[in-house]
Amino acid sequence: MNAQRASLGTFLSFVWLRSRTLLPEVYTRGCSSSSSMAALTYEGCNFLRQRLVLSTLSGKRVKIRNIRSRDDEPGLRDFEASFIRLLDKVTNGSRIEINQTGTALFYQPGLLCGGSVEHECNVQRSIGYYLEALIMLAPFMKNPLKAILKGVTNDPIDPSVDLLKATAVPLMKMFGINGEGLEIKVVKRGIAPRGGGEVHFSCPVCRALKPVLLTDPGKIKRIRGTAYSVRVSPQMANRIVDSARSILNKFIPDIYIYTDHMKGASSGKSPGFGLTLVAETVNGTLLSAELASTPQGQGDPVLPEELGKNCAKLLLEEIYRGGCVDSNNQSLALLYMTLDQQDVSKTLLGPLSPYTIEFLRHIRDFFQIMFKIETQKADEDEQKGGDKVLMTCVGVGYSNISKSHK
Repeated sequence: MNAQRASLGTFLSFVWLRSRTLLPEVYTRGCSSSSSMAALTYEGCNFLRQRLVLSTLSGKRVKIRNIRSRDDEPGLRDFEASFIRLLDKVTNGSRIEINQTGTALFYQPGLLCGGSVEHECNVQRSIGYYLEALIMLAPFMKNPLKAILKGVTNDPIDPSVDLLKATAVPLMKMFGINGEGLEIKVVKRGIAPRGGGEVHFSCPVCRALKPVLLTDPGKIKRIRGTAYSVRVSPQMANRIVDSARSILNKFIPDIYIYTDHMKGASSGKSPGFGLTLVAETVNGTLLSAELASTPQGQGDPVLPEELGKNCAKLLLEEIYRGGCVDSNNQSLALLYMTLDQQDVSKTLLGPLSPYTIEFLRHIRDFFQIMFKIETQKADEDEQKGGDKVLMTCVGVGYSNISKSHK
């Protein structure tokens, strides 16, 4: 048995039937049949985060079976176990049961309590994997969330902390989540595979979200970005900027890409570099793209010039797809629309990603909300990119009952 399975075994031996305010800690060896009654049941490991986050917000119990049951190494992976631990830290009274092999999970959500949380994220996935879920949950907690997440800040798989800071935070403000406390701060940058980064996320609580009408993205007025490099020559970031500008300057003149080179203790444990680009429209729409270098010891190395040009092309592709919310934040916008006051919200999106399509199915399961979907064909004469989708729904009127009164 390799180190990964040994680590997961350690977690499974710590599996709890946990209700920190009502019950003592008890070790359970399986998912009891009485616990799983009336629970939503799913199979497989796909979209685990979606199911657990929506379960926490809706208060509905969920049971997931056959998690990689046919794999040579069946059951939950270490990063999924780490995510479940994080959910337990930000809730009070959650009940979690996992069977001996890790192939079945039962989750009964508790109350979102928030407060100060520190979590060591598993380096198999970046902090963005965990932060995306926290952004969905944070506004509805009892106390303002102040989370310290440690691990990998940038990798080729998940949205980076830079991307979420540039696009998700402004989107939250559109739905009425604002205040001095809303912030994502990169204290230390950690590149895959060994990480060593540290991110601080704080978010105020919100009584209720406000409906939105985001139907006109507007024209692109400027492009901003961050080229970062750690444990390599600072010149790498400059080479990325030059190559990205060689593509983007043909599209728009107002471009500024910051270079971020962290040294010493702030530079994490692995070398690497990457680029995050954000295009802003006259109406405040933010469209983003990013690329990170290949992790050390994995796959073929990539040149800074090649990375910069490819990232610029990805941004142009995202601009062509269009919409008022970029591809990375489609599910976040749809969730907030679902939880809005009982009023109509409309948002124009580019083509829906497979992840977003599955998210819509889960919203139907947990909140019984169906979106009206209207396809808008692109007008070739006006050259406004690809086909768009207008999403319309009436919110469930979700209210933060956990919010403490002063």
